[in-house]
Amino acid sequence: MRLPFPPSGRSRDLTADVLAVTLGVALSLGGDGGTIVRPHGGATAVLFLMPALALAFRRRAPMTVAWITVALAVLVWAVEQAAPGTLLRADADHALRPPVWWTPTAPLAAYAAMAFPRDGARPGWIRALPVAALLVPIGLLRDVLPGGAMRRFSAQETDSVEALVFRSVVAVAVAALIGMYVAARRRVVQALTERAERAERERHLLAERARAEERTRLAAEMHDVVAHRVTLMVLQAGALRVRAPDEPTRDAAEELRGTGCLALEELRDVIGLLRRDPSAAPPAAESGPLPDLSVLVAESAAVGVPVELAEHGDPPAASPAVGRTAYRVVQEALTNARKHAPGAAVHVDVRYRTDGVTLTVRNAAAAREPDIELAASGSGMGLAGLRERVELIGGTFTAGPHLDGYQVEASLPAYVPVAKP
Repeated sequence: MRLPFPPSGRSRDLTADVLAVTLGVALSLGGDGGTIVRPHGGATAVLFLMPALALAFRRRAPMTVAWITVALAVLVWAVEQAAPGTLLRADADHALRPPVWWTPTAPLAAYAAMAFPRDGARPGWIRALPVAALLVPIGLLRDVLPGGAMRRFSAQETDSVEALVFRSVVAVAVAALIGMYVAARRRVVQALTERAERAERERHLLAERARAEERTRLAAEMHDVVAHRVTLMVLQAGALRVRAPDEPTRDAAEELRGTGCLALEELRDVIGLLRRDPSAAPPAAESGPLPDLSVLVAESAAVGVPVELAEHGDPPAASPAVGRTAYRVVQEALTNARKHAPGAAVHVDVRYRTDGVTLTVRNAAAAREPDIELAASGSGMGLAGLRERVELIGGTFTAGPHLDGYQVEASLPAYVPVAKP
């Protein structure tokens, strides 16, 4: 999920808002006592500070900030029309410092109105209304501020009302144009960002589709080739069990047939997981009890590996694929402990949840040096295969050193939809 503004952008915007408010306050106070505004014991300062302080909300309520500035300009003009000299020093008896523009926060308010449209809800001409309204009291400034009031010394004219009006109009217009440019640039950047995100989503969907097609192809090949061959092995083992002349051969054939049937069941689970469509409605749930792990513990104890089994909670009904995966996780972890940490105590912790099960197999440090040939046996891909199998059914898998030993942990869901092979 993309944030509206990155952290660096929020910091930059906050800095810009502080600078805007500071500039507005500085222009409104006017510095020394030579401004054209009569102080009235600070009352006029409070009046002129209201639009400056409102600039703090220029992003959330830009139109309100602009109309507050318009209201101040209109108020000053109306008061001076009704009672000249009430708010402005309209006489020529003062050494006045000519303002840069009038009113003090007019350019800042015009910029805010054009640069910060609220979600594009208002068209441009509506946002331009307070800017146009600002130009009216600025153009009528000569009616309330005679030219004589702009003389710094009685014998030397340093500025004129016309020049003040011109500067004010230019400042407001330029600020509005800059605001329009900033808003347009922001829209372009947002459109480019959305386009890039849409392209990224499309690439992700194409990759998912290709992955799903590859999984379906693999499932078909496994079903057509591997399942067929294993089925033949099971049938041949069954035939051998019937025709074997001696009991040891019949027992070996029966064990081979049982192993082949178990392999077919697990292969059926894998094929169903590969063929499933995450977007389709899941089939009817097939659930059963989780496997009895005490059998694995007894097998390890029989070969001299002390294993402690701790179970917490009530086992939930789970999909067969989940049960077989849980069995394989504990089986592989115990096998690795026997191979790489001989003589080490092993603790198997099983925590049942209503929505799944968490398996933790932890062994201490090896009590003696492992057998080199035994440790080197196998493909070395047992844990990697377990990780893929656990993630295939929507679980999580971690394995790595823990304290002075090693730990394997898997969290499995209770139910996973499997397509019919």
